[in-house]
Amino acid sequence: MTLNNAASAPPDPSSRKAVGPAVVIGSALEWFDFYLYASMAALVFGKLFFPASNPTTATLASMATFAVGFLARPFGGIVFGLIGDKFGRKTVLSATFLLMGISSGLIGLLPTYSSVGLIAPILLVVLRLLQGLGAGAELGSATAVAYEHADAKTRGRQSSLPALGVNIGLFASSLTVTVLTSFSEEFLHDWGWRIPFVATFALAGLGFWVRRQMPETPEFEKAARTAQAGAKATPLRSLLRSHWRGLAVVMAVTMGYNGVSYIFKTFSLSYLTTFRDVPANVGAFGITLASACAIITVPIAGRICDFVGAKAVILVGALATAALAFPFFWLLDSGQHVAIWIALILATGIVVPAMLSAQGAFLSQQFPTRTRVSGLGTGREVGGAFSGGLAPVAALALVTATPGHATWAVSLMFVGGAALIAVGALFDQIKAVEADEAQLAEAVGDKA
Repeated sequence: MTLNNAASAPPDPSSRKAVGPAVVIGSALEWFDFYLYASMAALVFGKLFFPASNPTTATLASMATFAVGFLARPFGGIVFGLIGDKFGRKTVLSATFLLMGISSGLIGLLPTYSSVGLIAPILLVVLRLLQGLGAGAELGSATAVAYEHADAKTRGRQSSLPALGVNIGLFASSLTVTVLTSFSEEFLHDWGWRIPFVATFALAGLGFWVRRQMPETPEFEKAARTAQAGAKATPLRSLLRSHWRGLAVVMAVTMGYNGVSYIFKTFSLSYLTTFRDVPANVGAFGITLASACAIITVPIAGRICDFVGAKAVILVGALATAALAFPFFWLLDSGQHVAIWIALILATGIVVPAMLSAQGAFLSQQFPTRTRVSGLGTGREVGGAFSGGLAPVAALALVTATPGHATWAVSLMFVGGAALIAVGALFDQIKAVEADEAQLAEAVGDKA
């Protein structure tokens, strides 16, 4: 069974119509919750879930609970990835959606430190870990589902759907936080922050119903029949023994991409407020504008992938990242609001989401059907856990240690991340995967 042969029998059109909403709505809600937590950890949780004697320490402790989610994500990617390759993609997407939705809703019902003491932060960390497990499994599984429901001519645009959901979630969460913070601080800290979390219960119910209507992917069903014919499915062993090169490609691209993305989105906001005395709302509004732009960029990039190939889009994105490395900070350092917004839109509204859109098809092609979800989940989350969490911290440390708080070292980090993305893309394993699936199909045919 080659990739081309798998695509030769197009999925039923009605099935594809059900897949689109299931993937986009699910990814949007999961990442809405994930980003919402990040905002509330910075604004609210320090005062509510930790001792108020030292506000700075409380805020740092609150942000540490956000980091806990990154530690849990690799485990979610690995465990649920194996389940997805063994029992089906639909099962995983439904389970992870409930996991994220219920844990997020319960956060909105938690008692505060003033009510129950240390039990409050402990419960918060537990629910954050569950959020991380759900988020770690979501993107890889959703990407595999979108890719496997597409035919050969639409895999670029179809595989960009999870990236579209991610950016819709980011936009919705940033808009929600903007609305909540427009009211009084007393309202926000009293019960206003709870509203979006509790609302997740209703949204999770709707999203779960949508995902249950989604059919299993044709490629997984074909792989399941192949396994019944004699080629037993052992996803983890097959992944580590036969497809480690594809795993390395996914890790390299993800490490470079996540490092660049989180520096653009996270470090830049800290840099503006800490070193350039730019009001926080200027950068936050810039991210909102960039998120709105990304919602347009993602489907356009997906369609371009169908014409020129996903690898080409990723390579152009890597080149654009390197080209922006120094001009990005020139625009930020100007202190002009419009220039700052232009920098954020170029980086996080066009270049970064275009690469994320292309990753859907490109990274899926690095694995055969029988190891695709576990390969995507493991490669993305293990690679991303290090770069996503450490890159902004390293950038902050470099600027702090550099005389005059110069940013040239961070610009070099952008160049290094771009190089890592490009190297990963150039070691594309699609031909090896096609040969592997053809060999497996021949072996099963001989046994039959």
